[in-house]
Amino acid sequence: LEIFVTILNVNDNSPVFKQTNFTEVVPEDTKVNATIVTREDLSATDADLDTIFYELTTTVPVTDGYFAIKGVNNPEIYLQKTLDYEKFKWTTLILYARDRPAGSNDATNTATATINIIIEQADTKPPWFLPCTFINADNSICISSPYTGRVNMSEMSTEPLILQPGPVYAIDPDYTINEKIMYSIVGGNADQVFSVDADTGNLTMNKEATSPDSYLLQVMATQVNNIQKYSIAIVEIKVINKSHYAPYFEHRIYNGTAFVGQAPRSFVFQAGDSSRPLMITAVDYDFLDV
Repeated sequence: LEIFVTILNVNDNSPVFKQTNFTEVVPEDTKVNATIVTREDLSATDADLDTIFYELTTTVPVTDGYFAIKGVNNPEIYLQKTLDYEKFKWTTLILYARDRPAGSNDATNTATATINIIIEQADTKPPWFLPCTFINADNSICISSPYTGRVNMSEMSTEPLILQPGPVYAIDPDYTINEKIMYSIVGGNADQVFSVDADTGNLTMNKEATSPDSYLLQVMATQVNNIQKYSIAIVEIKVINKSHYAPYFEHRIYNGTAFVGQAPRSFVFQAGDSSRPLMITAVDYDFLDV
């Protein structure tokens, strides 16, 4: 008697990942649609030879929309949206492998793999002059105000100029990279009166300023490793006549008369003379003709 026995395959095995924990370092400037983790690294096997269905989710921080898999049967992870180091610096993804489609009423076996994504800051921003004010919610754009200073006409200072709100100074906002900054004057420097130290940004004088006109210098801060990453700040230098004398009052004491019940902003009169407003005058020998 011949007996033929057919062994039926029972779904009694779970999918298995070759590796259940991955760590991937992803540069911030990675192109959209670029592969983050390959299919070969993520594919699971099933001893029951079932078709495997994949699903990708994020834990914390939630970064939905940035990473996705190529398809329900293709676990290759790729980038869907441009990364921004200022928004998040890492995230954790969970990849599920099931031997039945999502929503199936059949008994389903599941395996999981954890993918830790570390975002590496890239050189994406031009230099910022400081101090500056952020103009957007994610602090990715910082605008500086003009610098101001003054020099005496027909006099050359040998020290770096004192400016407001501070010295010319720029940083690389990609702070984990912190590329070296180089300074130069690219406009407004008539007669080459001023120069800037390429390393420190200090402004100094090459010669005397002989005109009362202000200088509107354009100072450029450039990354040494990439001249296409630069910013320009305006530095206004006012040329003034040097003051040799301090002003002084013509009298040490002034006496005046105010009347009870006077309206606000009414004149105070000379003491003893209600027809002449009280006048307080000062003299400055630098301006004898004023």
